Amino acid sequence: MANVPWAEVCEKFQAALALSRVELHKNPEKEPYKSKYSARALLEEVKALLGPAPEDEDERPEAEDGPGAGDHALGLPAEVVEPEGPVAQRAVRLAVIEFHLGVNHIDTEELSAGEEHLVKCLRLLRRYRLSHDCISLCIQAQNNLGILWSEREEIETAQAYLESSEALYNQYMKEKLTEQERSKRFEKVYTHNLYYLAQVYQHLEMFEKAAHYCHSTLKRQLEHNAYHPIEWAINAATLSQFYINKLCFMEARHCLSAANVIFGQTGKISATEDTPEAEGEVPELYHQRKGEIARCWIKYCLTLMQNAQLSMQDNIGELDLDKQSELRALRKKELDEEESIRKKAVQFGTGELCDAISAVEEKVSYLRPLDFEEARELFLLGQHYVFEAKEFFQIDGYVTDHIEVVQDHSALFKVLAFFETDMERRCKMHKRRIAMLEPLTVDLNPQYYLLVNRQIQFEIAHAYYDMMDLKVAIADRLRDPDSHIVKKINNLNKSALKYYQLFLDSLRDPNKVFPEHIGEDVLRPAMLAKFRVARLYGKIITADPKKELENLATSLEHYKFIVDYCEKHPEAAQEIEVELELSKEMVSLLPTKMERFRTKMALT
Repeated sequence: MANVPWAEVCEKFQAALALSRVELHKNPEKEPYKSKYSARALLEEVKALLGPAPEDEDERPEAEDGPGAGDHALGLPAEVVEPEGPVAQRAVRLAVIEFHLGVNHIDTEELSAGEEHLVKCLRLLRRYRLSHDCISLCIQAQNNLGILWSEREEIETAQAYLESSEALYNQYMKEKLTEQERSKRFEKVYTHNLYYLAQVYQHLEMFEKAAHYCHSTLKRQLEHNAYHPIEWAINAATLSQFYINKLCFMEARHCLSAANVIFGQTGKISATEDTPEAEGEVPELYHQRKGEIARCWIKYCLTLMQNAQLSMQDNIGELDLDKQSELRALRKKELDEEESIRKKAVQFGTGELCDAISAVEEKVSYLRPLDFEEARELFLLGQHYVFEAKEFFQIDGYVTDHIEVVQDHSALFKVLAFFETDMERRCKMHKRRIAMLEPLTVDLNPQYYLLVNRQIQFEIAHAYYDMMDLKVAIADRLRDPDSHIVKKINNLNKSALKYYQLFLDSLRDPNKVFPEHIGEDVLRPAMLAKFRVARLYGKIITADPKKELENLATSLEHYKFIVDYCEKHPEAAQEIEVELELSKEMVSLLPTKMERFRTKMALT
């Protein structure tokens, strides 16, 4: 190396970096890694120019190269050792080349070679890993090894590398360093480390830890202004789903509000090196991410309303006024605890950004709605985001996503109906559900969308079923229901039967035979459909005694199916305990009722 001008080494190295980062986008379609291979050749030339690694580093046994190797639990040196002198400087320069060779091989899907170079990098840096010049590179090498092992689904090995990076960061930050020395680049590397740890904990199904690291990553990105608005916003919105599932609605609202505010910065902040975007991709990505964030808001509104319904309904799914009163009494306690919950939560942003996020939050409740007016506010917000999501997720091109959005819209109407006390208005809400769901059954090919078709058929059937029950309740209040009401009830009954039967027929095999053993994934819906079909036949209003007897016989047949199936398959009984007891009761009562009917018919 003594005879080689340092300028030549630097020139080759810079050329290699340019090939990796800039020329990559110009590669021919049939040679996607052309610039990567050229960069690799230059890096190998630089490595040769630098000369061999110091013997004590290069010949270290491989057993000591893991993330837990060394004198300490994480292989961390007890004190800072600066890379002084020509031997140490050559080791660090070689480590830089080994790192870039490792990343290069990983980018070209040569994982084993990439791993080998990254391990060599760590080996060369071991002694100097806490020095100012080496700490960032060491953490990046361990992060890349963590990702590599994570992609191999060796999650525990990945976890060890990433936790080692975190410990190294914490060790370094304990040293007495000035603020200037805690460089922006180093902080960015640590932020990446937290992000990778979040992914690893997600793989390990350690969701609490994953959420913690994700939240910390997002917070640090804002603090260091190292984020791209679209990417940051979608990550924050995704994190909200964890809090929604945990029923932590204040935290979920905070994530979604922050997502809205940061997403609004799109176009105001230029793309960074970490998030390059080709022109022409941004509009498509922008609208897609906007739709995805909208869907996260829909889930927030829907889950909050459904949670309120579960807390206030009786054993037949109607509003329990006593439970409602109890929750009203608890409301004051919830409001009193609001500030303490907010203090414990990790808040995004400071100053103007914090104020902007708070302004969005203040418009949305995080408390369970206790009456129709409160539920309606959440419904309208959810419906606003339904329309926003449908702008991107249209039936042409995004069939499954579009259907899921429509199903969520239907679910919003369904849960709003629970809070409505006027039965006619409740009927109209279910009618809206049917109006948005029925066209989907026409557009979908059942051969390719069997499961989705089943879901929609079952939901439409249930909407007609609920409407029929409401119309019967309205008719019961009248002394003498007219023929128009009777016809309306029977039509709703007929429509519910049609869709329940379509759902049940979809379970038949190619020979049209109903299965002797119903799959676990459709067991409860199938049993509920059978139960409701039985009940619907018993509710048909007719003046023809013969027809009524036929309906009762069909009803008995379906009740018997449920009882017989649960006797043959005891595990099914757990899925429909209430319906099974009612079916047993009807199997016992209906034959007597039918016999009385036959006797009456004989006498007339």
